[in-house]
Amino acid sequence: MNIVLLEPLGVSEEKITNLSDQLKNGGHTFTYYSSVETDGEKLKQRVKDAEILIIANNPLPADIIKSAKNLKYISVAFTGVDHVDKKACDEMVIKVSNSSGYATESVAELTLGLILSSLRNIVQCDDVVRKEGTKAGLIGNELNGKTIGIVGTGAIGLRVAEILKVFGCRIHGYSRTVKEAGLKLGIEYVSLEELLKGSDIVSLHTPLTDETTGLINKERLEMMKKNSILINVARGKVVDSNALAEALNNDKIAGACIDVFEMEPPIPQNHALLNAKNVLATPHIAFATKESMIKRAETAFDNVYSWLSGEPKNIM
Repeated sequence: MNIVLLEPLGVSEEKITNLSDQLKNGGHTFTYYSSVETDGEKLKQRVKDAEILIIANNPLPADIIKSAKNLKYISVAFTGVDHVDKKACDEMVIKVSNSSGYATESVAELTLGLILSSLRNIVQCDDVVRKEGTKAGLIGNELNGKTIGIVGTGAIGLRVAEILKVFGCRIHGYSRTVKEAGLKLGIEYVSLEELLKGSDIVSLHTPLTDETTGLINKERLEMMKKNSILINVARGKVVDSNALAEALNNDKIAGACIDVFEMEPPIPQNHALLNAKNVLATPHIAFATKESMIKRAETAFDNVYSWLSGEPKNIM
């Protein structure tokens, strides 16, 4: 098989070599591209002979997929696969696996960091100290006793709930299905409307689907408390950015912590949320820690080995 790693996975070349040795020893051809390519024609050159692709989170549109006439399988080193054109894969009978689970801890921990930073004004406090200022106007709020609404109680949402229970939070959950593990954690499953109306902090952990695109829109933002905070470490398009910016600028909600946008960073300076009040922004980094990058590389290669052995897993 001709196997192509289309882009870096955030680990050392030594790690990639170690992970791919078994492929080469098994008689397969392995090609590793150590830089991200966005030019369509150059991407087509990279994939043209590939039978198996390993990719991360950069878009893989239909024309690139269809140009790879021999392509049979794609291993995505990412949890979501919405950046891979599913229709093109279906038409060409290409199987796609994800690498779910590698970033559970990293995303959950950044979620906690964003919550604490927002409640305690940590970024602003650092700035004030450096300008010889004081705590005036920066007295924050405790996390203990707050009601947290978690939208999407998959592995990450459940881990966030588990952590927040330690802080003495009440957890409301909204999901397509009620999870037994969530009930054991003490999550109270409610309607989305009830969650938005009753939560001090709303944290989004849902995949991007037709149903979740624009899930948090103007109407639903108006349901939230005026002193509430919205956290989005899920997918940018789950939130209507313009509606959120308007809600923030009109003091409909108190703040937002945003790790994901409609596009990958760099985010244009004129983006609505970068020009709204009380926004703490991070550059799509929730999934990325040294530990998680190793986990996802190992999972992406393990998916390939499983597919080659006739026992595919993590198929989407």
